[in-house]
Amino acid sequence: MAQREVITYTDDLTGEEAEEIGTHTILIDGAGVEIDLSTENHDRLLEVLHPYFSAEGARRVRGSVTTAGTRGKRRAAGPSAHSDTAQIRAWAKENGLEVNDRGRVPASVKEAYEKAND
Repeated sequence: MAQREVITYTDDLTGEEAEEIGTHTILIDGAGVEIDLSTENHDRLLEVLHPYFSAEGARRVRGSVTTAGTRGKRRAAGPSAHSDTAQIRAWAKENGLEVNDRGRVPASVKEAYEKAND
């Protein structure tokens, strides 16, 4: 008798199944949650948070926040690169650089973003 095991990944926000689910850690004022989101809902979250990330007095903090990675089908760019994609796209559009709403962000745009934000 053969057995088949099926693993289903579910978006914590919508309860819907998705091929690509990433586990994301959100930390504010020392309180944190870990949430599994589809690529679409992760992008929506980043869009909502963009004004706070790009505020004039906002400072980037590194090293204290970690991600648990991605489950399901892997993205070519990897989960850590994806986390900044919405931010990079918004910055590029604000600065007159041409960038598509979906797909890979050109290396030249990523380099310009990194130069401007480091």
